This record gives sequence, C-alpha cells and structure tokens, in this order.
Amino acid sequence: MHFKISTRSRVAAGFVAAFCSAVALSSVTNAASEINFNLVRTQGLAPTCAPHAWARAELETLGFAEKLKITVRGFRPGTPLVLFALQVPNSPFGLGWYLSDLEVGPHGTVTKTIVTRLNDETFAVATGAAPAPRPHGARDGATNPIFKPVHTFHLGVWFDSVEAGAANGCVGGPTPFNGDHTAGVQVLNTGTFPDKHGPLRQIN
Repeated sequence: MHFKISTRSRVAAGFVAAFCSAVALSSVTNAASEINFNLVRTQGLAPTCAPHAWARAELETLGFAEKLKITVRGFRPGTPLVLFALQVPNSPFGLGWYLSDLEVGPHGTVTKTIVTRLNDETFAVATGAAPAPRPHGARDGATNPIFKPVHTFHLGVWFDSVEAGAANGCVGGPTPFNGDHTAGVQVLNTGTFPDKHGPLRQIN
C-alpha cells in the first residue's frame, strides 16, 4: 500500500518540526552553566542604612555542586555579615538556609567562595514531623512542620548582630538569621529578580 503526503501535510509537518526545534533551542538558551548577578539593598531600608552596600556574585556549576564567588562592599571595616539562600528575597522570606559568614575586611569589602548545591534543583522538604535539637533553647523549634519540596532560588545578606547593623546605620533586630538566631536586619538581596525566578534557577 502506498501513501501520498499532500503539500499541506508537508507544510504542517515542517511547521511542527520547526516549532519543536525552537522549543528545544529556547530550553537550552534559558539554561546556563555560569551566571553573574548583583545583590542590592533590601526594600524599605532607611536612606542612612549602609547607603553604599552592594554585592556581586559569580555562580558556575561544577556538575556535582556549584561554586559561588561573592564580593560584598560598602560596609564599615570589620562588619560581620551572614549569607542565606532564600525562598523569596524580601520579607517574609519563606524558607531560608545558612550558607556562610562574610567578615568584612579593613577596606570595607570581602570576597568569599562557597561550593555547595545552588541550582534549579535547590530545595528543602519535610516529609514528616520529627523532634528537633534545640541548642539555643526557646529560639529553636521543638519540631518541624510538614511541607512539600520548596525551592530556594534567592540570596540574602544579614548583619550578624544587632550591634553590627547599628554601626552601619541599620537599626533593627534581633532576627533568626545567624548561628544563634540573634542577627540584625537584612541589608542585601537578589530582589531585582522575580520572587519565583531567583538567579539560582538559571543554573541547570
């Protein structure tokens, strides 16, 4: 039995093939193995709060993990900061996890390199409730809520203490965003990216 393909069918088939190729190309274009981006001052900060604070991040995949190089500047020398991965960049922040300390040097800047999982698969999950350690007493939760996987594609920087924030003109705290949950306010984040499309989502 012989089949004849009409001109209209050939045109349709060609359109489908071209469309599929465009989709595939778009997927490749949207995925990246290396990106650079800025962290900017947090929304709502007073004009006198670290007015020159700024950070630049370089993120590349190593396959088994990612390498994040972050440079922070515009703070008083010796200022202790902390870096978190976040669900959304601004309050209420959603889920967050502690990535690193950032100790500002004598010239008001610091550069750190961190190797961990920071890509479009970065997430937290709690399949069941369980007792939690409480090294800081009532500041720690006694158990966890149950939740489906939640991705954390943003970054945020906090002062490591209320005093460090105040020394940079940033009053507020304490907040739970440091090792013993006595941090100052958030000062930098990736808020120039949409809440659901933080920069880590671009790394595949």
